[in-house]
Amino acid sequence: MGILEYRQHKRDCQRKQDERASRIATLPQPYLSPLSTQERTILGKPIQELVQDVHKQITNPVDILRAYGKVAIKAHEKTNCVTEILFLEAEEWAKNEVNLKGPLAGIPVSLKDSVQVKGFDISVGFSGKTGKPYAEDGSMIKLLKDAGAVPFVKTNLPTTLLSFESTNDVWGRCTNPHNNKYSPGGSTGGESALLAFGGSRIGIGSDVAGSVRVPAHFSGCYSLRCSTGRWPKMGMDTSMPGQEAIPSVFSPMARTLNDLTYFTRSVIGMKPWTYDYTVHPLAWREDVETEYKEKEKFRVGVMRTDGVVDPAPACARALEKVASALAAEGHEVFDVVPPSPYEALKIASILLMSDGAATFMSFFRTGEWNDPGAAQMVFYIRLPKPIKYVYYLWVKYVKRDDIWAGLLRDWHAKSAHEYWQLAGKREAYKYNFYNWWSKTAKMDFMITPPNATPAVPHDGMHDAVSSCGYTFLFNLLDYSAGIIPVTHVDAKLDQLPASFNFKALNGVAKGAYKHYDATKMAGLPVGVQVVGRRLEEEKVLVCMERIEDALDKHGGRYSLLDVD
Repeated sequence: MGILEYRQHKRDCQRKQDERASRIATLPQPYLSPLSTQERTILGKPIQELVQDVHKQITNPVDILRAYGKVAIKAHEKTNCVTEILFLEAEEWAKNEVNLKGPLAGIPVSLKDSVQVKGFDISVGFSGKTGKPYAEDGSMIKLLKDAGAVPFVKTNLPTTLLSFESTNDVWGRCTNPHNNKYSPGGSTGGESALLAFGGSRIGIGSDVAGSVRVPAHFSGCYSLRCSTGRWPKMGMDTSMPGQEAIPSVFSPMARTLNDLTYFTRSVIGMKPWTYDYTVHPLAWREDVETEYKEKEKFRVGVMRTDGVVDPAPACARALEKVASALAAEGHEVFDVVPPSPYEALKIASILLMSDGAATFMSFFRTGEWNDPGAAQMVFYIRLPKPIKYVYYLWVKYVKRDDIWAGLLRDWHAKSAHEYWQLAGKREAYKYNFYNWWSKTAKMDFMITPPNATPAVPHDGMHDAVSSCGYTFLFNLLDYSAGIIPVTHVDAKLDQLPASFNFKALNGVAKGAYKHYDATKMAGLPVGVQVVGRRLEEEKVLVCMERIEDALDKHGGRYSLLDVD
């Protein structure tokens, strides 16, 4: 049975790769010719301007689609970011299905592979999920088409969706558009690679531990982790159906902040609660936008470290650059130490894997490749408890590593009773954090590193899998959080200091710093995370804009990759 299943796995992977290659090879001439002057003009316009051009019938949606299709193919050739090519179907949708009077009229939108589009699979990187095209669009696609948007590609991701890399047997490895030896991020890594390259302006990903934020940080684009209930989540597939302890949220990503804001506002303006029962009937709050655009002085908290892995020099420099720019604008900027992020990491990681990894492992066929980071989690969670306890004692009392030991101790499948106890701890932590923000910090918003390091090299998650606290914290809290690209790794400025002592690090930090090398990483993007509280998407987006304005005046903003 195992050999037969493995052979079927290989056949299904080859079939999907052949399908993709055939779709690219047989594209009509308009997708193969060099970019025209008109197409370069299209690529340079914010989506709001393109929508106006479509409304006025100045620009044809098919011309927009073909311009972005050309660049998407180039992005794919460089990074292997695309899974499904929807161009020809998209042309028909643009002519016959989408609402060309809507707020996203004629705008191509890229989608994480896990989004349901009629006529196409949702593989989630598993061969066993291929060959099962959906008969109809999911609710997210129905909304997008009603808004006038044109879905045109689906993008790469890791099996399990629990990695900051994006590799699987079905579609292969996605690489960073800045350096092909590094990951573009995950689990929405194909999307971030495509956006950063310029092959799309707006896209949709999902986030359960940082999966739209870390890719934006690794690849150099923008994203917003929406709170649960603000963005549609039905009409998708996942590696962990039923996992609601730390809910996954679908959220927007974009090449520019202007596009991110316009896209988010437009989708919420479509009343997504009329498409998806999980969405709160909460309209876009223009009064909140106005309030924070006009507010003269912010109170900004700076979380310099999560207490588990201090940020590497490149990430610390990016954070300080933002903090200094805000201070120079007259805002009150101060360091904060929130309730233990380490405690949140322990609670969230155990809750997320409370089934002992049984659900996502059930989708693997014999011989199917697993992400090295996810494989590490499975190894430790399946380790027999007596052996794990001895290992825990050795880590805690011999190696004197309380951080790594604390994560290991309870890393096993939970009973319903244990799960409820953990859920109670989660809610108590959220209550304490809320009170700390309200009564102690009294912040308008907080800035943090998105990750301890810039992009990891391929297979680096084997070591860095537990280094996710800077984003995972806000999944547990369900806070709105966005990513702004700020700078690039500098080979001189971002070297580790001579006093750096790798041996003194805890096990989680060692896994992260094992791959930090400012010389090799030179040129990789570095972002900053901007955090509001629950359902504060409007405020977070405005604060991101105010940060970019401050950077323009005091240090300069991030430079996007040029569209070739």
